[in-house]
This record gives sequence, structure tokens and C-alpha cells, in this order.
Amino acid sequence: MKKLLPLLMLLSISASSQIQVSQFNAKWNESNGVAWVHDLTDVKTISYIDIAKETKLATKHKIAVVPTIIIFKDGEEVARFQADLSFKMLATKEEVQEEIDNIIMSDF
Repeated sequence: MKKLLPLLMLLSISASSQIQVSQFNAKWNESNGVAWVHDLTDVKTISYIDIAKETKLATKHKIAVVPTIIIFKDGEEVARFQADLSFKMLATKEEVQEEIDNIIMSDF
């Protein structure tokens, strides 16, 4: 079991190193920002993208409402969570983390 634990930790680190999370928002909507996004675990990077400054990225990822959280695996979008029409995030931290965990476990 002692040998298995480091292997499992290595596999978890390897799988999570492929996952990136991006929060798309705008300065005018900071009051509806998703502060808990930085508390997500098992991800390589978490980035904040201001759609007013990064218009090409917003267009590329078809951001229709902010905030929007996109989970990428190996550079490809695998999950998306969007705000409602009042610009408030519908998803909870637990729901987003569960999706990340499911993505990681799908590799095993």
C-alpha cells in the first residue's frame, strides 16, 4: 500500500496538470464576480479574462453572458458554467469542483 499511494498521487497530479479554468467577466460586473474560483483544487491554472480587454478571446469562446467559467482539458473546452440574465453565476463552487473531479476521474 505504501508504494501504491505515491503512484496514485502522481496519477492525480498528472491528470490535474492538464486542467485549466478560465473565468470570463468584465470590470463593470465585478460585483458579480466569482471569488471562489481561486479556491478550486486539482487544476493547473486559474485565469481571469476581462472581456472588454480581451475581445478576441471572448469572441473565440463565444462568451454571451458574464461571468462565465470554462474548464479546459488539454486546451479543449470540456465544461462551461454561465451566469443568468441578471449576471449572477448560477453554479456553485461545489458543482464546478465536482465537474473538475469527474474530468480527472474519467482518465482512470
